Amino acid sequence: MAAKYDLTQRIAPQLDRHLVFPLLEFLQERGLYPEEDILKAKIELLNHTNMVDYAMDIHKSLYRSEDVPQEMVGRRAEVVGGLKSSEEAAAPIVTFLQNPNAVQELRADKQHNLQMLNDRYQIGPKQIEALYKYAKFQFECGNYSGAADYLCQYRALCTDTEKSLSALWGKLAAEILMQNWDVALEELNRLKEIIDSKSFSSPLNQVQSRIWLLHWSLFIFFNHDNGRTLIIDLFNQDKYLNAIQTNAPHLLRYLATAFIVNKRRRPQLKDFIKVIQQEQYSYEDPITEFLACLYVNYDFDGAQRKMKECEEAILNDPFLGKRVEEGNFTTVPLRDEFLENARLFIFETYCRIHQRIDMGVLAEKLNLNYEEAERWIVNLVKTSKLDAKINSKTGTITMEPNFPNVYEQLIDQTKALSGRTYKLVSQLLEHAQSQTAR
Repeated sequence: MAAKYDLTQRIAPQLDRHLVFPLLEFLQERGLYPEEDILKAKIELLNHTNMVDYAMDIHKSLYRSEDVPQEMVGRRAEVVGGLKSSEEAAAPIVTFLQNPNAVQELRADKQHNLQMLNDRYQIGPKQIEALYKYAKFQFECGNYSGAADYLCQYRALCTDTEKSLSALWGKLAAEILMQNWDVALEELNRLKEIIDSKSFSSPLNQVQSRIWLLHWSLFIFFNHDNGRTLIIDLFNQDKYLNAIQTNAPHLLRYLATAFIVNKRRRPQLKDFIKVIQQEQYSYEDPITEFLACLYVNYDFDGAQRKMKECEEAILNDPFLGKRVEEGNFTTVPLRDEFLENARLFIFETYCRIHQRIDMGVLAEKLNLNYEEAERWIVNLVKTSKLDAKINSKTGTITMEPNFPNVYEQLIDQTKALSGRTYKLVSQLLEHAQSQTAR
């Protein structure tokens, strides 16, 4: 049942294969799939990298044997040889970069740097490209630190826009894998700026780049201290939200979670509910369905039932289910925070649509005694700015009606039109491209 909510098969195709390893590690730890299947999946991934020793160790663990296939032995020799040759090819530029006095001669002007390197050190485009290949080889071997350094230095010298962009993707992946979240966020922002400003051969290529960026960003946003706000800033931008609705609706889970746990972004929730309403028939997810139950259907019993499914989904999600050791206990902070805020959503909405509420009924639903429930309700009224009057004698709370302004209603009805239009145009472009391909 838990595997029902696993999004790994949807997310993995949008990631660099090295970024898939943390997801498999999480699934293995949670026991969502048979151990044998996870180990086979790891070997399949590793076969496309240079991490041959790791693949051999997993093979020995999987088949409980010290013997490994001859292909792996041959592959290891091939990797060792490739590492040596790429190291030799990049040796001149690496030697230069390891000399602090020489590096000080570099300037912001790339053309000046290329001329200086060629004149003084006999380092030309061939050696600079060798640095890129060496950095990529290091990355494939799992040496993410070395790869990140060389890719950064390569970008400072590279004049090929596409190669520089490829190096930036590699640098971002390396920083994510090293869990350098602040640096990774800086690289993510650089990449976003390039994607948004770059001239693509097709709008679909630009959309695909945004889809990749959104998926890679999940590692950062659910580990960075300010990530729950930053994910809303990125995912909720029209061009990125339209890309999600058109090509990756499963990402709505993460945006919905961020809205639920981020009290400061409540004003934006209203527009997001309309997106949930538009997508509820094309994509199902416990967390988005919770919001649909509550704000679209006003089904409070359904929302409470969905909370159990939400908890299951969070616990078994590699990004949401991060565990923290606290003494002798292991907690899932986001799960606890989500459930607390979800309960507040339920009762806040309940208060808004009922004119007269029995505090005894709410106390029973909250599993609190009457005095605790009364204090909780008073606090809820204050923090939610509800227009309500509490009568302690009768044990009731009376809600004052709040009718929306007619102009606000008109704006709300027309605001989603641009999003739907963009989505329709994207679908038409995709259809036209598929017809041309035929």
